[in-house]
Amino acid sequence: MAYRNVVMYIEIGCFVVCLSGWVLVCSTLPIESWTWSEASKIVLTSPRFFSNLWKDCVSDSTGVSDCKEIPSLLALNWDIHMCRALIITCIVLSFFGTVLVLVGMKCTKIGGSDIANARVTFAGGMNFLIGGMCSMVAFSYFANTLTEGFRDPTFRNKRFDIGVGVFIGWGGSSLLVSGGLVYSIFGKNNHYSDVYTVVSRQKSLESSAHTEISGSRKSRTFSDSRASSISRVTSTTKGIATSAYV
Repeated sequence: MAYRNVVMYIEIGCFVVCLSGWVLVCSTLPIESWTWSEASKIVLTSPRFFSNLWKDCVSDSTGVSDCKEIPSLLALNWDIHMCRALIITCIVLSFFGTVLVLVGMKCTKIGGSDIANARVTFAGGMNFLIGGMCSMVAFSYFANTLTEGFRDPTFRNKRFDIGVGVFIGWGGSSLLVSGGLVYSIFGKNNHYSDVYTVVSRQKSLESSAHTEISGSRKSRTFSDSRASSISRVTSTTKGIATSAYV
């Protein structure tokens, strides 16, 4: 019972961690400052440029910002499409992982047997783990592209720095990967332990049933032999009585 309580508390903690990571990754989609750059070093007059995967924005010294969505999907580079696809894949997998983990956790008691709950929990942990890896690859690749362009001396376009959206995405991806890994490990271990418990219970029931059957057979054999000996003694007594009467 103590081990079951420990596993239950660990599952609850991992659920909070994975849910927080999923919310952080989702919050990076509306954040506009994935990249940012300033036109000059003068604070009062320099406009500030920032953008994400869906729009480009500019803000002046008064704080008024104007954003423009990317006009054409086909005009984008393949790396932007890849980052979009990976982040959306992460969000979808994390959603299904949340549903599976809610069904398979020991504290919810929604699923069936312990073996089925362990399998469902393992599947949910794998969804979190794969989703976290997808978003980690997307954010890391996006940041690496910005870093290479910023440090390249032959780069003639505007140089951008890494914005706050990428750092939030890194944090959410790390939470998803860590929580999904713990879920997968505990789900696998609980599956094997539950299978071992069921098999040992079946073996003990089979051995007890075999013992009862063998005991009943021995008692039946003893009763049959006793009845045969009693009938033999009775027949002998009858024969002696008959001979004495004659």
